[in-house]
Amino acid sequence: VLLHGWAMSSAVFSEIADLLAADFRVVAPDLRGHGWSDPGGGYELDDFTADLGEWLRILDQPVDLFGWSFGGQVAMRLQQLEPGAVRRLGLISSTPRFAASAGWEAGLPDAQVLAMLRQIKRRYNKAMGDFFDLQFADEGMPKERYREIVDFALRQGRLPDPEVAVATLQTLRQGNLCQELPHLDCPTLVMHGEQDRICPAGAGRAMAEAIPKARLEIVSGVGHAPFLSKPQPVAACWTEFLS
Repeated sequence: VLLHGWAMSSAVFSEIADLLAADFRVVAPDLRGHGWSDPGGGYELDDFTADLGEWLRILDQPVDLFGWSFGGQVAMRLQQLEPGAVRRLGLISSTPRFAASAGWEAGLPDAQVLAMLRQIKRRYNKAMGDFFDLQFADEGMPKERYREIVDFALRQGRLPDPEVAVATLQTLRQGNLCQELPHLDCPTLVMHGEQDRICPAGAGRAMAEAIPKARLEIVSGVGHAPFLSKPQPVAACWTEFLS
């Protein structure tokens, strides 16, 4: 099961899902208010987690759960609340706390998160474009490849309404799962892009140190979306972990 991040949709997994499908059954839901899912009545972390728990009960079997960015927080919370539902956990470019604070320096400065919120409220489409660009900053990705990614990750999906984006980003800004990391007791793959400018790689290193059964993979030369920047090597890594 693949969980997308803030303001994205399951469409971001189109390419890597095809690569994984040779060996696994792959499913990727849209979080509430994102992609093609209906808006919900609330956008707190436990709202997203409750949706996921209900959805997994339909599958009626333990799953390997991979969460990207905010999806990683949903995955961590689900594993904490319903440990029997998760067989193995993948935390991809994720973080237990998005905004930096005393005792957690591996996050974005809170002033930067507040600036994102202001920009979303003023110029939503530009804010989303800037955020997507930031995921690949400093990679030197060829323009043709970037256009391919934009086509299947954005055009085939759907941006959330601005109100949903703001509410979910507020949840990210306020969330703190640092104290829960030692209680994640299933085998866990922590993967981070070396050049991630949204959730710095230090967050991945800190998570891997705190989670008892964690394995850390730092992907060189990529930013916030390693499965988009290097789909074949990342799929091989995930397959090896799951096997």
